[in-house]
Amino acid sequence: MAKRKGRQISGILVLDKAEGLTSNRALQQAKRLFDAAKAGHTGSLDPLATGVLPLCFGEATKISQFLLDSDKAYQTVIKLGVRTDTGDSQGEIIASATVGELQREQLEQALEGFRGEIEQLPSMYSALKHQGTPLYKLARQGKTVERKRRKVMIHHLDLLDFQSDEITLHVSCSKGTYIRTLADDLGERLGTGAHVIALRRTQAGPFGLANALTLEALQKALDEGGNAAIDALLIPADQAIGHLPEVRLTADTAEFVMQGQAVITRHAPTQGEVRLYSENDFIGIGEILDDGRVAPRRLFLP
Repeated sequence: MAKRKGRQISGILVLDKAEGLTSNRALQQAKRLFDAAKAGHTGSLDPLATGVLPLCFGEATKISQFLLDSDKAYQTVIKLGVRTDTGDSQGEIIASATVGELQREQLEQALEGFRGEIEQLPSMYSALKHQGTPLYKLARQGKTVERKRRKVMIHHLDLLDFQSDEITLHVSCSKGTYIRTLADDLGERLGTGAHVIALRRTQAGPFGLANALTLEALQKALDEGGNAAIDALLIPADQAIGHLPEVRLTADTAEFVMQGQAVITRHAPTQGEVRLYSENDFIGIGEILDDGRVAPRRLFLP
């Protein structure tokens, strides 16, 4: 028998991922609810973490890289005095220290050293790969490999709460920033050790918690209104790339673009990537060539 492929739907679901689920597990559950033929997530969240996880369905998977590359924001609770091998509460304790009478001024001074461009050494418990194998799999085998420090940007690092040995931070950062590593490095800076005990992603690119839906909410919508109800919850793909200038083509000009041809159009930017529309319909992503023509780069099937 031929394998059932599922429905051909397109759009973005901003999932509010629950604690305890891997990103892939959450994706598969959402994909089943939508009975979708094709879907992908846009960057892993640890099982410990909750919050914003954009999922791309169908043609929208063509813009997933933009969400992977986008800035993120988090709220995290960090416990001082204990260091773990994973940098979070799911790991084994490898060191502990007395926190003592830590003053808010000391904490603020330590945080200042992590604002702006910093370097991080990725954890052995990250999803980065070494010779094709995720580091966390090697770590679980008791192996450690050499990793290179990576530059990341911390746009905002705000102290929201400070209670004894627990601090709550808001972090706005570039892609590739590890909050567990930030916590571990902060603990080292303070001389106390530290690890993450709660982590919630509040923003991924243009999407925040206000856009996010839980799996339970999706199930409820499906039960009450069927496929039409949950399909209505999908966000159009072009909303993920609203930072790109738009170019609106006539229907005739759009036909040439859909055939893979570069075209001349009025009122186009002079360089860079653009959103392409056939009149009011989003048809994909283009790029301005040196001669001013617009060339198709990622086209959406009608």
